[in-house]
Amino acid sequence: MRRARSLLASAGRSVAELAGIGIGLPGPVEHDTGKPVKPPIMPGWDGFDVVSYVQRSLPVHVLVDNDVNIMALGEQSAHWPEHNNFFFVKVATGIGSGIISSGELQRGANGTAGDLGHVQVARGADVLCACGNYGCLEALASGPAVVRSLRGQGLDVAKGTDVLRLAADGNLQAIQALRQAGRDIGEVLATVVNLLNPSVIVVGGSVGETGEHLVAGIREVVYRRSPPLATSHLRINVSRAGDQAAVLGASRLVTQYVLSPAIIEATLAGAIAG
Repeated sequence: MRRARSLLASAGRSVAELAGIGIGLPGPVEHDTGKPVKPPIMPGWDGFDVVSYVQRSLPVHVLVDNDVNIMALGEQSAHWPEHNNFFFVKVATGIGSGIISSGELQRGANGTAGDLGHVQVARGADVLCACGNYGCLEALASGPAVVRSLRGQGLDVAKGTDVLRLAADGNLQAIQALRQAGRDIGEVLATVVNLLNPSVIVVGGSVGETGEHLVAGIREVVYRRSPPLATSHLRINVSRAGDQAAVLGASRLVTQYVLSPAIIEATLAGAIAG
């Protein structure tokens, strides 16, 4: 909270001028309350009241959502506003997605909509995932999974950026590993295309937004496995917003809230009463 106040001060603004705060968390979020719901990589955070915690220091509207949902909002609103059926895939330490259908962000009943990382992929029947199941997409195609694959082939890699660097330098093992990860993701996305019929799929995240070989693998499988009608106008692109997607999405989340009819009416009613 000290950093937030410092940012406001550096911009010459005060807390009183702040319309709201948008926060993205790497896990399922109960949207109405902003509380994380059993986030797999945030042990101890289940049910934590993020909104109340932030409002102790910054008494403004606080909106919390899954980080990939926020990235989807940012990417779509800034760069694809004409596309109301939009699908965003984040490929990084994990794999997740944000779904915009008929112009509305889809969160699902418990905030877990879009959890692609734990959909089973046929190639990984004997690959154990951190969730305890076998064959999860995340265990095959996430940044750490690709690193493990290449280390098993004798390459000196420690993180996803090392893989991307090797691929950019023309290393065939790194290129093939990224292409295969893309094919695995494409296997799951082919089903998504059949079910949701998006007009645009955007790939982002620390691995996805710089991995043209990854995206090539996705296109290879999606266009081969999906019906011609569903792919006749489908675009599969690397993120245009890059590392700004979440910032753009968080601001969009706040803007949508404070300009919603209910909030405007409540503000006007308060001003009249005052």
